[in-house]
Amino acid sequence: MNCPKCSCEYAYHDGTLYVCPECSHEWQPGEEAAESGERVVKDSNGNVLADGDSIILIKDLKLKGGSQVLKKGAKAKNIRLVDGDHEIDCKIDDTKVMLKAEFVKKC
Repeated sequence: MNCPKCSCEYAYHDGTLYVCPECSHEWQPGEEAAESGERVVKDSNGNVLADGDSIILIKDLKLKGGSQVLKKGAKAKNIRLVDGDHEIDCKIDDTKVMLKAEFVKKC
């Protein structure tokens, strides 16, 4: 990982922060994405989600426009992050759904 301030390639992970030995800049993983204008999507536990991750529902969710309920513990593989009101686009039990990140955890 390169330093976002000076682009030093010798930055190292020190516990919870990354540290640059040349300019002494410290940052958290994912902070550089927020500074560059990229959208960072975090699950209910604060883990950063990315395209292709697997997730688990943390509560029962009723789908709008129908009587179907997605049960707590349902898994989705290979998610896709999208812009808009709902951050996650995925398939659960052969049903294409859009979810908010606050209702899932990364597995």
